Amino acid sequence: METYVLKNQESFNLEHIFECGQCFRWNKENDGSYIGIVKNSVIRVNKINEEIIFTGVCKDEDFKSLIRYYFDLDTNYSEYKEKLSKIDEYMKQSIKFGEGIRILKQDLWECIISFIISANNNIPRIKKIIDRISLTYGKKIEFEGKEYYTFPTPEELSEATVEDLRGLGLGFRDKRIYNTTKMILNKEINLEELFKLENTNLMKEELLKLDGVGPKVADCILLFALKRLDAFPIDVWVRRVMNDLYIHNEDENKVNKKELQKLAEEKFLGLSGIAQQYLFYWKREQEKGA
Repeated sequence: METYVLKNQESFNLEHIFECGQCFRWNKENDGSYIGIVKNSVIRVNKINEEIIFTGVCKDEDFKSLIRYYFDLDTNYSEYKEKLSKIDEYMKQSIKFGEGIRILKQDLWECIISFIISANNNIPRIKKIIDRISLTYGKKIEFEGKEYYTFPTPEELSEATVEDLRGLGLGFRDKRIYNTTKMILNKEINLEELFKLENTNLMKEELLKLDGVGPKVADCILLFALKRLDAFPIDVWVRRVMNDLYIHNEDENKVNKKELQKLAEEKFLGLSGIAQQYLFYWKREQEKGA
């Protein structure tokens, strides 16, 4: 068991981070802590007073380095929030509501498969499918007397047939997951090379070649695995909040995605992805509590 403690860390709220729609392998425990599987590690995160305590079983890499990278701890979110808060009162309010959000730097391969699964799906179901895939094809790790399973590598997942994937509840996504796994294994899309591209649009063009990756899924991957802060994923919540606040179309379904992208580029100063997370979380939680 390994431990790493952060003291007086700003912009770090467990619920804001893990419940803002960016990740699927973290679950809240009865004591308010969260347990998640990150690559080949199982981690519990708890916040007690002003301390954030990470405990876990870490394989293949240094625990502290994994935590600092995954939670993007060397990025100053106060600067982002200060910059975005000056845009308008709406951004100021949404940041105040979700002030503890941080964008996780997730594993690219896992992020691709997870967000293909997310298409036309809800978060509880997405989590269950990913858990079944991991249980069937991943590796077992024991932590605090329980069994957890890593997300399978492309090699491990390539053992699954389309029928196998369908049996895990993937529905119409079975062929897409199968085809994308083969494409990545065959280096038709080289994931390591993606990180070397400086232009977000070039990255997106590469991602769109993968079966099951449309513009919204590509933008999620860009933001949550490749840390392209100018990416702006648009789902029903983002369309709704952007329309409610800025566009005011009587029928939100008629709001054009290109119009939303353009507005985000002009308004959010290269930080569209972070602005999106604050607005998304604010709008969704408001409507849940209504």
